Amino acid sequence: MDWRIVDEGLIRRGELLLSLDFLEGYGLELNILNNGKVGRPFKLTESYIMFLAIVRYLFSMPYRQLEGFTRALNRLIPKLPSVDYSWIRRRILRLDLSPYKSLSKYDGPIAIAVDSSGVRVHKCGGWIERVYGKKKRYIKIHFAVDVRTKEIVSMDVTTDDIHDSKVLPRLMIDASRNRSIAEAYMDGAYDSSNSYTILRSMGVKPIIKPRRNSRMDSGPPERRSSVMILKTLGEGGWSRVMCYGRRWSVETSFSTFKRLYGEYCMARSMENIAREMMAKAYIYNMIINLKN
Repeated sequence: MDWRIVDEGLIRRGELLLSLDFLEGYGLELNILNNGKVGRPFKLTESYIMFLAIVRYLFSMPYRQLEGFTRALNRLIPKLPSVDYSWIRRRILRLDLSPYKSLSKYDGPIAIAVDSSGVRVHKCGGWIERVYGKKKRYIKIHFAVDVRTKEIVSMDVTTDDIHDSKVLPRLMIDASRNRSIAEAYMDGAYDSSNSYTILRSMGVKPIIKPRRNSRMDSGPPERRSSVMILKTLGEGGWSRVMCYGRRWSVETSFSTFKRLYGEYCMARSMENIAREMMAKAYIYNMIINLKN
C-alpha cells in the first residue's frame, strides 16, 4: 500500500467539506437555471444547494442554523445570498442525490457484501418510552458494498419490521445495474432458498453463512455444498475456504457511515428519511473515491 496516496486522499476529504469551486461559474449557472423561467427567478444554483447539503449532513446542522451559515457566507462572499431556512429545506429535498451518481467508473466484475443496520429516527432520547410507554422505532439501511473499494453500489431504506431477505431482490437488481456482480457475501439472515434462487438467476455466486442447524439434504446445490463444508471443517474452516472474511467490508462501511453522520437521521417522514439516507450515501461514495 502506498501510504502517500492514502494520506493525500484523507487530506482531500477536508478540501471537499468547504470546496468553493462552484463559485467560478456561479453567474453562468444561475443564468442557465433562470433561462425561460416564469415568475420569481432562482437566486441559488444547484451547486450551491449541493454545497449546503454537504454541510448540513456532515455537521448534522439544522435548517435554521444553516440559514445562519448562509448569512456568514454572504458577509464573506457577497455574490452568495443569505437564504431563509424554509427555502433551503425545499431546495435540498428536491436535489437528486442518488448514491450511484458518485460511484467510480470501474466496469469490471466485483464481489459485494450485503447487510443492514439500524438508524434512530431522530434525537429524541428516551422520553417516548417514559411518557407514552411505547417502543421507539428505528429505520434500517440496507447496503450492498464493493468488498474492494467499500463503495455503496446499492442501498435501500426500510422500517424496522422488514426482514433483510425481503429487501435482497431490490438490492441485487440495483447493484447489477451499477456493476457486474460475480460474488455476494451475506450472513445467516439471508440463508433461504429464495436468496439462493435470486442469486443463481443473476449469475452471482452465493456465499451465505448457513445456520447451525442446517441440513445437507435440503435446499439448492450451492447451499448443500456449503453446509457440508461447514459440518466437515467447522465454522473456522468454512470461513477460510469460502473467504467469508471479505463480508466484513460491509461492516466497515456501516462503521464509516455512522462515524460521518452519527447513528440517527434528522428527517422524520419516511419519504424524507429515505432522501436523507440516499444523499448521505452519495456524499459517502464521493469521500471514499477521493482515496481510490
